[in-house]
Amino acid sequence: MTKYILQSGGLKNSKDKGGDFFNEVIKDLGKNPKILYCLFAQPRENWDKFFVYKEGLVDLIDSEIKPHFELAMPDRFEEQVKNSDAIMIQGGDDHLLKYWLKQFDIPKIWQGKVIAGSSAGADALCGSFWTADWRACMDGLGIIPVKFIPHYRSSYGSEDPRGPIDWEKAYKDLGNYGDTSLPIHALEEGKFVVF
Repeated sequence: MTKYILQSGGLKNSKDKGGDFFNEVIKDLGKNPKILYCLFAQPRENWDKFFVYKEGLVDLIDSEIKPHFELAMPDRFEEQVKNSDAIMIQGGDDHLLKYWLKQFDIPKIWQGKVIAGSSAGADALCGSFWTADWRACMDGLGIIPVKFIPHYRSSYGSEDPRGPIDWEKAYKDLGNYGDTSLPIHALEEGKFVVF
């Protein structure tokens, strides 16, 4: 059975710096889980730079667990998914991430894996979402039948020339967008939900 984890982004702002989230990702995956670190929501020139941040996650888990990380690459993605226990899809540009993920037969290729999406990574997995970057509602890939708002009620975007985000308006707008029967998960930074 595939396990999905939607995380709101801003792990560094949470009390445990993402410890609970990462421990949920690797839960029941043994002593040497294979984690595919997917940065498709970032421009290609940033992938290697951001890949080093994964090392901070290792400090948050039981010292007996030794995860192996691999950087996801589009030309090998399906094979990499096959050889991984969990795929961590990081945040960034929602459009860019959806462009890359639509190239593959998902969710079929990752059946039975742990799929953890953070911020835009979570957005892409949902039916629809509200994005702070575009300040608009958009359609996700519809893998999980929910609506999602990452970074909810945070200071995210507070220095934006458009002014601070009206989170209550974002929530209302998403409630009226698309399939109005879907539940909304509006999560504060560092929080996550498991499906």
